Amino acid sequence: MTLAFISHADVGFHDNGWDHPEHVGRIRAITRALRYVPDLFMGLDHVEGRHATEDELALAHDRAYIARVRELSEAGGGRFDADTTASAGTWDAARAAAGCVIEGVERALDGRNARSFVAVRPPGHHALRAQAMGFCLFGTVAVGALHALQRGAKRVLIVDWDVHHGNGTQSIVERNADIHFVSMHQWPWYPGSGAAEDRGPLGTIWNVPMAAGEPAGAYRTALLTAVDAATEGWTPDLVLISAGFDSLAGDPLGGFTLELDDIRLLTRALVERAERWCSGRVVSALEGGYDPDRMAAAVIAHMESLR
Repeated sequence: MTLAFISHADVGFHDNGWDHPEHVGRIRAITRALRYVPDLFMGLDHVEGRHATEDELALAHDRAYIARVRELSEAGGGRFDADTTASAGTWDAARAAAGCVIEGVERALDGRNARSFVAVRPPGHHALRAQAMGFCLFGTVAVGALHALQRGAKRVLIVDWDVHHGNGTQSIVERNADIHFVSMHQWPWYPGSGAAEDRGPLGTIWNVPMAAGEPAGAYRTALLTAVDAATEGWTPDLVLISAGFDSLAGDPLGGFTLELDDIRLLTRALVERAERWCSGRVVSALEGGYDPDRMAAAVIAHMESLR
């Protein structure tokens, strides 16, 4: 099985400004780190993704909102909120981010690459159906899950280990009985959602709020326990990971304590489950992670464990 590494040149053109924590240096750190692991680098399928179409984005987002993102970008940029901006390159970058996730989904379902890591930005898991927030424009993983159902998958599991609750993903998928969503996140913390008792209108949501500063093993156990609960009597055809590496110890925007070995253990645990459930089909997409070099090291550990 060859792991695909999927990205697109346009993801570098989304510009939040020099002092914003979500910047193109995050992607550059990953590609730089890969060069120092030649066995991994040479063993990947390096794939240039594509732009999502507006019809594909509309699986998860209102068309008027999609048009707003495009128009603001084409006008040279602007601000959606205090944290979330558009630049002249944002429309192409955000469409490429979603399109690269779709590429990974299609490769998993048609057998070209059972597993992929998708190195893209801007991140997506805070984006609501008609609103940007938390650095996120389009719900890339939510779009990927809904596309998978269109392509014939019967059930999709989304696992989000970003330190922030995936409120946008939840809001987009929580009324679809064929998608189960697990989010482990710091609590209380931005965006203030994700209480354990919030199971969504169909009971398809497993929120795992955790205090900052817990032992790393507590986070691993809590997440995998929720994954097992979400799949009890319900076998997914595809696993999507919102891989937020701001859950690492020392990240400037989080208070979790995960180390590289914890990322390896979590990844292997999900791959082992996916091997039982769905011939190992896993598509992982970059979300947060704001210490670029540390994030890149975690991405390498993650990809080595996805292989």
